[in-house]
Amino acid sequence: MRVFLPSTIPALAVALRAGELGPGPLPGFAVTPALREAYASGDTEELEYVALTEAARASLRLLADDPAAPSRRVVLAAELPPELISWDAGSDAPAEVTIEEPVPIKLVAAAHVDDPQAGPDVRSAVAALAAAHAGDEDAMFIVDGAEGHELGWYATQELSDLVD
Repeated sequence: MRVFLPSTIPALAVALRAGELGPGPLPGFAVTPALREAYASGDTEELEYVALTEAARASLRLLADDPAAPSRRVVLAAELPPELISWDAGSDAPAEVTIEEPVPIKLVAAAHVDDPQAGPDVRSAVAALAAAHAGDEDAMFIVDGAEGHELGWYATQELSDLVD
């Protein structure tokens, strides 16, 4: 099952050194039955984009927790066995899943990362995150501004260059 794992550049560097993301449980986002139900139309690719977008938002929250991290959203796409993944069917976040164990780096298929030029918008989004969560429409607009940047795709062999 394809799972999108929110991260940051420093967290990715730690995972590469350790050979795994973790420890578990880890938050992730995937095409769950609840997500399929929430989007009555849409093929798997469209639903995976929804899950990727949710993971990118979660990456903003990780950046808020690590102000020294470069202002680039990072989402790792991994192919995981379904038995490692659980989700709450009644959750308000239908794409949200939990990965019960550490994820070996070898299961990461690719990374989706902001271009460095997105940095100012990402920094603004991180600063506005709490207000946006509280319902401030201006802050929501600022957070949406970061989402206006498409995440670039990086192959697994490029990950070590990305963190350097």
